Amino acid sequence: MKLSVKPLALSLLAASLLAACAATPGKGNYVEDKTYKITILHTNDHHGRFWPNSDGEYGLAAQKTLVDQVRAEVKAAGGYTLLLSGGDVNTGVPESDLQDAEPDFRGMSRIGYDAMAVGNHEFDKPVPVLMKQRQWINFPMLSANIYKDGQRMFDPYTMFNLGGVRVAVLGLTTDDTAKMVNPEQVKGIEFRSPIAEAGKLVPELRQSADIVIAATHMGHYTDGQHGVNAPGDVEMARAVKGLDLIVGGHSQNPVCMKAENLRDDAYVPGMPCAPDRQNGAWIVQAHEWGKYVGRADFEFRNGTLKLTQYRLLPVNLKKTVKGADGKDQKVPYTQLIEEDGKLRNFLQNYQNKGQAALEVPVGQSSAKLDGDRGSVRSQPTNLGVFIGQVMMAKVKADFAVNNSGGIRDSLPAGAINYRDVLKVYPFGSTLVYVDLNGQEALDYLKAAARMTPGAGAFAQFAGVKLRIVGGQLQQALIGGQPIDPAKTYRMAINSFIAAGGDGYPLMNKHPGFVNTGFVDAEMLREYIAAHSPIDAAAYAPGDAVTRN
Repeated sequence: MKLSVKPLALSLLAASLLAACAATPGKGNYVEDKTYKITILHTNDHHGRFWPNSDGEYGLAAQKTLVDQVRAEVKAAGGYTLLLSGGDVNTGVPESDLQDAEPDFRGMSRIGYDAMAVGNHEFDKPVPVLMKQRQWINFPMLSANIYKDGQRMFDPYTMFNLGGVRVAVLGLTTDDTAKMVNPEQVKGIEFRSPIAEAGKLVPELRQSADIVIAATHMGHYTDGQHGVNAPGDVEMARAVKGLDLIVGGHSQNPVCMKAENLRDDAYVPGMPCAPDRQNGAWIVQAHEWGKYVGRADFEFRNGTLKLTQYRLLPVNLKKTVKGADGKDQKVPYTQLIEEDGKLRNFLQNYQNKGQAALEVPVGQSSAKLDGDRGSVRSQPTNLGVFIGQVMMAKVKADFAVNNSGGIRDSLPAGAINYRDVLKVYPFGSTLVYVDLNGQEALDYLKAAARMTPGAGAFAQFAGVKLRIVGGQLQQALIGGQPIDPAKTYRMAINSFIAAGGDGYPLMNKHPGFVNTGFVDAEMLREYIAAHSPIDAAAYAPGDAVTRN
């Protein structure tokens, strides 16, 4: 049985809990000396992958078969199961993006998720879309630290009764969200410190819950080394006593530890996986995209929770091997999981609708334009230059600056279709230009140069020649010439960073600011169509931007 608790203010929290659970604080209605078997299943960072990829990996229909099998096994042994998500259902696959992730949310409801944390990508589209998505599901979106007009936007937690054992699931969202989404879309919304909110709520939850789980979208950073990111699960576990389990997301990695505070970042599907543990809390995360379903098996007895086994269950993941003919072929790491036919049929309509819109040809490219995450966030790439020049051409700008986190994929060599364009630009940002004097242009370039390699804020440029030493701009040319303080320069950027996204200087209040209203993906599609075939070599970054 699930009890959904919706307190309106922190001062009412304790009273609400006591009203929902009348037993003695700290002790549930469980039977003394009885061992309860409780299995927590979890996924995170789904990012639109409702349908399997071209190799038949993951997808919600196969996930449902796996989850149903585990539930049946646990039930036959007299146990209980909860299925939780660490958030970020939105953004990543055009078929999903074009349909506001409706197939994903409705598919998750049919699988039977019990609760999900709100992820930062849940705010990629306007809030009314998020409110619509909430209506598509029959389980709660949870976040204790997101406020609007002084009130929480979401339930902070939900309570489950598993045969007399009371389980609280608390939702938390990274406070980096405010700078990771378009600030225009989260006006009036506050992303408070999730650790501070947990510090207030967990002691109160422990008064009426036997087990306290945090479903988070905060990230797992080994030994708490979170770098440029907001503090994550490790830091929270160390700061907040009383959590039994943290089901995480956001950093998109399997949390499998080699040793204390040493994560195995070369984890191979199907191998044993030991979760992290900090300050008495187990910490788990199941990579991304539904590649795995995490399974944590616990025994609860007389108020004590014991982890008996933890596994990451691959969902039809495959590896490349050499066949007898010497050619590469894909083989599964573990036994293949059959897709649930009923859910597959339900999702097929969404897939067909998305495919019809995405297969429209756009143009050709002579070679790959590189937008791979590992390269575009750490070095200049030909796609970064190409996009910048597209923006400059559209508004007759002198130079362009892009945050690499807004570039989500590469454009392939050969034929390019609408799907390829939308995979590069899934967010629907608009093209902006700002007319700046020379000093303002230089100041902006200095700010962009400071953005850390590896982060989504890392800048891609066009129209400039820069020398950056230790994150500091040492030399800057625009159009091959030194910057003239008395001259006016037109800068092209996207609406996300214009509004201060990713920590960029706020530009949408500048007197020279113009939001053109041109959607980035449409702008890119039109340019490719008009200039096809694209000569990729013409956009090689060369030594235009050097870093030491």
